[in-house]
Amino acid sequence: MTDDSIREYDPDRHPERPPDEDWTVLASEAEYETGWYTGGYDRVEQPDGSEKDYYWADLPAAAVVVALADGPDGKHLVMVDQYRPTIREQCLELPAGIVEDGESYTEAGARELREETGFEAAGVSLLEEFWCSTGVLRHRRGIVFAEGLEPVDADLDDNEFLTVTTVPVDDALDVARRRPANDATIEGVLLAKAEGLL
Repeated sequence: MTDDSIREYDPDRHPERPPDEDWTVLASEAEYETGWYTGGYDRVEQPDGSEKDYYWADLPAAAVVVALADGPDGKHLVMVDQYRPTIREQCLELPAGIVEDGESYTEAGARELREETGFEAAGVSLLEEFWCSTGVLRHRRGIVFAEGLEPVDADLDDNEFLTVTTVPVDDALDVARRRPANDATIEGVLLAKAEGLL
């Protein structure tokens, strides 16, 4: 490659690498607090010396659960069918929820699975943890794999109106990609498939 602005990937620079330029934060302001997330901005000096406000929403971390269940005709994924007022659409999704103080992703995933779907998992493992929508969100997500499911009593929150649905593993990616598709469900299915778990 001849363009000086393009460089080949260097694995030695990952996962922790310093920025290529200085990005000095001159001020950081939280403008509002919703109880669900905090919204604000950072006033940043960019590498060319100019200044710009970068807006952000700071949300708690969340766990998304890829839960594998045995069915009479093979393996299924447990999903939840619920209306999402934010986008005004009915969504078929993987179970998910906020990581509470003191919880790990696996603990939060097991709890959310039990509360939302009424399934207790014998085994839970973390597949991946990562930042989401880094252009605007300060939000981390953990994808959790759950297996060895046994039915227990669900314990829904007062804003959870959902139906538990199972999807054959062979159909899971196609179902996840149907409109209105969402990032967490597609990510969870793809990561589990990449790990050879589905």
